[in-house]
Amino acid sequence: MTVSHILGYPRIDAQRELKKATEAYWKGECTRSELESTGRELRLRHWQAQQDAGLDFVSVGDFAFYDQVLNVSVALGAVPGRFNAAAEVAGGEVDLDTTFRMARGRAPSGAPAAACEMTKYFDTNYHYLVPELHDGQTFTLASSRLFDEVDEALRAGFTPKVTLTGPLTWLWLGKTKGGDFDRLTLLDSVLDVYGEILARLATQGIEWVQLDEPALVQDLPLAWQQAYERAYHRLQSAPLKLLLATYFGGLGDNLSLATRLPVAGLHIDAVRAPLQVESVIDRLGPHQVLSVGFVDGRNIWRADLAALRERLLPLKVRLGQRLWLAPSCSLLHVPVDLAQESDLDDELISWLAFARQKLDEVVTLARLIDNRATPVDEQRLDQATRALDARRESRRIHQPIVSQRLAAISPADSQRQASYPVRAEAQRRALKLPLFPTTTIGSFPQTDEIRAARRAFKAGELGPADYEARMQAEIAYAVERQQALDIDVPVHGEAERNDMVEYFGEQLEGFAFTRFGWVQSYGSRCVKPPVIFGDVSRPAPMTVRWSEYAQTLTDKPMKGMLTGPVTILQWSFVRDDQPRETTCRQIALALRDEVLDLEKPGSRLFKSTNRRCVKDCRFASMSGKNTLIGQWRASS
Repeated sequence: MTVSHILGYPRIDAQRELKKATEAYWKGECTRSELESTGRELRLRHWQAQQDAGLDFVSVGDFAFYDQVLNVSVALGAVPGRFNAAAEVAGGEVDLDTTFRMARGRAPSGAPAAACEMTKYFDTNYHYLVPELHDGQTFTLASSRLFDEVDEALRAGFTPKVTLTGPLTWLWLGKTKGGDFDRLTLLDSVLDVYGEILARLATQGIEWVQLDEPALVQDLPLAWQQAYERAYHRLQSAPLKLLLATYFGGLGDNLSLATRLPVAGLHIDAVRAPLQVESVIDRLGPHQVLSVGFVDGRNIWRADLAALRERLLPLKVRLGQRLWLAPSCSLLHVPVDLAQESDLDDELISWLAFARQKLDEVVTLARLIDNRATPVDEQRLDQATRALDARRESRRIHQPIVSQRLAAISPADSQRQASYPVRAEAQRRALKLPLFPTTTIGSFPQTDEIRAARRAFKAGELGPADYEARMQAEIAYAVERQQALDIDVPVHGEAERNDMVEYFGEQLEGFAFTRFGWVQSYGSRCVKPPVIFGDVSRPAPMTVRWSEYAQTLTDKPMKGMLTGPVTILQWSFVRDDQPRETTCRQIALALRDEVLDLEKPGSRLFKSTNRRCVKDCRFASMSGKNTLIGQWRASS
């Protein structure tokens, strides 16, 4: 029969229980043993959900109190010396507080120290702790936490598949410290510890270990490609089976490399790179398992079970028992359970699937292609088909006027009407700014008072007029402080904005917001991404009245601030029924409307925050046209 499994499950839980417990521990409101007890309860709950759904394995090793890459660093004893590593590793264990100090610089015990660097995990909105690597560094097994979690799962009667960041991806994600050197010189020592981990897991009775190697979808230098062959030829001696997991894209130039590695199975992302499936099968060894990720692990839309069944049946014929099914990547990147959503309407809910629902989709697909579907599976198939048919025909999704505007865009719309010297001179005369004007990014702190006012307003305890007066008072304070500091281009401080993306999404057509759609961004930080379900347009101005009010408080040019279209796109769950580029251009047109309205009351400067762009720029308006000014990170 077709094996169904997942690559990982959200660890925060449906009500962010992990966040609350971890932060309570940091505040001294609970003990370490109480925190560990919460961790055990959450792991058991997540394993039970996977078993109840009918998966053949539960995922062990995907749990972390902070970050899974950090867990590997700790397991390898890769603890920077400023965290008193020598003392903490005594007895072979790096304790939990050392892990927290690596992540955030402080913990209930141990001396504070500069936290490790944090950055985004590939192209996701999840952030990992960057391993610090030193020339000549050696590694030793320094944590038994993974083995303890395996024992927990076995004692509870589950069948575990262990998941672990692969050795090459861990090195790929690391950064050199104390001088540049070839990170691959550390590989042998890393592999020594991985070999020890795999051998110990085998003694616990583990049959399958999933080694996550998303670095294989990157453009790898030749030395790194060769290192994969060397590493996995060493690891093949482990007395268990290895599933090499790749995701976030296609294997590309690494396809032949990945398929000839001596592993028992290979997982590929068939959502991001569906065309690679046949090529991988053609090169797969005769005894190797292929796990295909046709259920989207990065987005929240319901799977088209009927269409996927038709795509999978030929694969089943070719692979037989060697075909496994899974989501495209770990479900860490989607919310936990759609069942608790009460603020979304029934139609929109019928189009969605969170992590818990994706378990059912994977299991149902496996049963459908095996001809062992239950009445529940047939019901899910029918419900999915009807919901997706309704979504395609829904008038909520398509706005003809938006399509018409996109079609009317011409190359001339992207051309400047004057050269840079002409624009710069006009700008100099109009704004009368000094040679090096001062300004800020724009966001002043969201104080406890601001948050309290927003909560009271949402709860109906504070009327609209009173809420606006509170926000105006905060804006006046922000402008006054900038006046005192003689800032040349002040900002209004964004007191009224709950979030740089959510604030705009709440005022744009085509967006929806969940109540419990939390996903982990890093550590205990969780975000609730907007859902872009339909064509995007702007029914009314979003920031103009706040900018108008702020401008009345100063004679200096007040800078308006907008979150850019790519950032809004990337920080949202984006509809999957049209190219992402089309959705991004719709957002851009909506923001263009806002820019034009900002120009009308006389705002001569505005800033578009777009964290995905290479250039960090401010925008100016002269004679009704937008011109770029300010500081550039890349030459223009």
